[in-house]
Amino acid sequence: MDDIKNQVIGIDEVGRGAFCGPVVSCSVLLEKAILNNNLVFQITDSKKLSNKKRIILSKFIKEYSSYSIGVANNIEIDEMNILRATNLSMIRSYDKFKKTENLIKIDGLKTFSLNEKTTFIKNGDQKSISIAAASIIAKTWRDRLMTLYSKIYPMYGWERNKGYGTHEHRSAIKKFGLTKIHRKSFLSNLI
Repeated sequence: MDDIKNQVIGIDEVGRGAFCGPVVSCSVLLEKAILNNNLVFQITDSKKLSNKKRIILSKFIKEYSSYSIGVANNIEIDEMNILRATNLSMIRSYDKFKKTENLIKIDGLKTFSLNEKTTFIKNGDQKSISIAAASIIAKTWRDRLMTLYSKIYPMYGWERNKGYGTHEHRSAIKKFGLTKIHRKSFLSNLI
């Protein structure tokens, strides 16, 4: 809870390993008032939560925070590689906060820097409530997007697999080919 008291901005991304769609990052600054609600104790790494719980917590976090989403699309991923595109999505998500003096915690290993107040934390979504909150918002945002894409391309099962390389998704690629949102640099062995 020190992150909240110290007004730390947490940043995390989702979608790095997916076969299609964007990599999505969220920067979040939690308000101190969030501590008045017991739901705050349920904020954890988004991968450890059910979809239903993530949606509930995402709405709750948004109510008690300032946040911003940053996206790098599949074309950018193919052009610059996933690491650089991930960094770009994080930088884009932080843009709303760039004039602040807050400490920043980012999930993962140091691969770039926002400023001298930036700290990278391996498995940060399990160690920092700010990073965990960012992971929840980013995951629910990207999942919703992939569900919308699944209405355009229903044969790939994205409403279930969110664009990741499941058996269902791999089989659909072999049968139907690639869409305009697939990451071609990820799929050269399947084409």
